[in-house]
Amino acid sequence: QVQLVESGGGLVQPGGSLRLSCTASGSIFSINTMAWYRQAPGKQRELVALITRWGNINYVDSVKGRFTISGDFAKNTVYLQMNSLKPEDTAVYYCNQERVGYAAWGQGTQVTVSS
Repeated sequence: QVQLVESGGGLVQPGGSLRLSCTASGSIFSINTMAWYRQAPGKQRELVALITRWGNINYVDSVKGRFTISGDFAKNTVYLQMNSLKPEDTAVYYCNQERVGYAAWGQGTQVTVSS
């Protein structure tokens, strides 16, 4: 079974930057969307950023202007560049890749923003 593997999380000071990466352990064909979600302690998982193979991109309002999603659908690889990080960005970040009738998730990577 194909797995998604995230990397790039860690501890960073407020105002700092991190780049998350997500790759698949094998090939997942016909993926239409790739996304990043996050879940903070005691909160529901929320969609942070999403990109479609047709080039549409969406962000949750709280990260607009600070985060950038990019991806390579042929390689099942997606990135999240996070700049100007704030303490409220602290969460476990999950990669997601989907097509009709199929969804794959990564195991999550911790991002902690603290001085």
